Amino acid sequence: MAMRLSPHMTIMQNAAHRAAKRLLRDFNEVEQLQVSVKGPGDFVSQADLRAEQTLRDDLTKARPGYAFLMEESGASGGDNWTWRWVVDPLDGTSNFLHGIPHWAISIGLERRLSDGTIETAAGLVYAPAADEMFWAEKGGGAFLNERRLRVSARRDLRESMFATGIPFAAVSPANRLAFARTLGTLMPQVAGIRRFGAAALDLAWVAAGRYEGFWELGLKPWDIAAGLLIVREAGGHATDPSGGDPREAGDTVAANAHLHAQLCAAVADGVAASRRVPAG
Repeated sequence: MAMRLSPHMTIMQNAAHRAAKRLLRDFNEVEQLQVSVKGPGDFVSQADLRAEQTLRDDLTKARPGYAFLMEESGASGGDNWTWRWVVDPLDGTSNFLHGIPHWAISIGLERRLSDGTIETAAGLVYAPAADEMFWAEKGGGAFLNERRLRVSARRDLRESMFATGIPFAAVSPANRLAFARTLGTLMPQVAGIRRFGAAALDLAWVAAGRYEGFWELGLKPWDIAAGLLIVREAGGHATDPSGGDPREAGDTVAANAHLHAQLCAAVADGVAASRRVPAG
């Protein structure tokens, strides 16, 4: 028997499935895509733009009063919104353009409470090539398709696998240095560190127990809006390196409850070390 989804989650999953159909067609014809360069290592293709427009059209039709924050087109819908969609139509664009089937659609739904606080009410990360739909609603648990998710129960760093995002040319020198310091600290202590190139999926995989944890600095709201909620609803912790809100600067540390503090300490040490290096 199929799970009964809430109205919001039904809208989100339907929109993601429709956008995925065109993305999969484009993925199979990736050599013919026209690609323009936004910056070093950061590309935007016709596929991104078409998927974003599909998602905007479907979400607007279902909930016409909601605002948007989208990777390609930015913010729209006014500043005094109560509900807002936060959308990355194609997380893992470089993978997509190189024919690597590890990319996803990410949709988060934010709600502004009466005291002005903003919370994420629902989120999904859909990997069309694998047909894996990771999703969660606040207080309702996290799921992969129809299976309930729980983060890994491992406690020992020596048995643990972590994911990260390796900085590329457009990343600030300070963040590159912080990454190198954190990597140097963790590598001798852990079972492995992976870089698969899609932050939204990295977070979803932490929720699924495939990784014990994930860290990356300087992520954008659309990279993490859905994934943070999915990790938390699966029983994990998702903060910045000091334990605060990762949405402030995009510095993100997610892990199971046993290892989150140790991963935060390693990342915080890397950030602190990068700040001690004189400029020049």
